[in-house]
Amino acid sequence: MFHTLKLLLPALIPSWRFFDEIGPSPRIEFALLAKQDDEPAAWAEFRPRPTHISVKTMLRRMVWNPRWNETLFMVSCAERLMDKPTQHSDSEIFDRICAELSRAGEGAAAFLVFRLVYISRNGTVLEKEITYISRPRPRSEPRAGAAQ
Repeated sequence: MFHTLKLLLPALIPSWRFFDEIGPSPRIEFALLAKQDDEPAAWAEFRPRPTHISVKTMLRRMVWNPRWNETLFMVSCAERLMDKPTQHSDSEIFDRICAELSRAGEGAAAFLVFRLVYISRNGTVLEKEITYISRPRPRSEPRAGAAQ
C-alpha cells in the first residue's frame, strides 16, 4: 500500500520543477462575423473563468473535469501558436470554439475569428496585449476529424 501511495503522490502533488517556465497564459477571445471582410465589433472571452465556485464543485472537478482538460489543451495550442505558429494549432482552437458555439445554439453568424491576448498587471492597471489574430473562417467548414 505504501509503495502504491509513493507512486501516486507525485501525480497528485506535482513539483514546480515540472514546468520549464511559469508565465502568463494566453486567453482566447472570439468574434462572430456576418461576412468574411467585416471588422470584429465585439470580442468575447472563450470559457471565462468563474468568479466563484462552491467547495462541492471544486471537489468534483478534482476528479472529473473534461471541459477544463479541453480548455488546458486549447491553452497549450495557443502557447504553441505564440512560439511556432502552425495551421494545426490554429485549426484546433477554431474547431473547438465552433463546436462549443454549435452546442450553445449560436448559429446566426457565418464567420468566426479568434485572437490571443495576454493580460498583465502594471501597478493597479490591467493591460491587455493582443498577440495573435486568426483569419476569419466560415463556421460551416470545420476541419475533418474536428472535436464535436
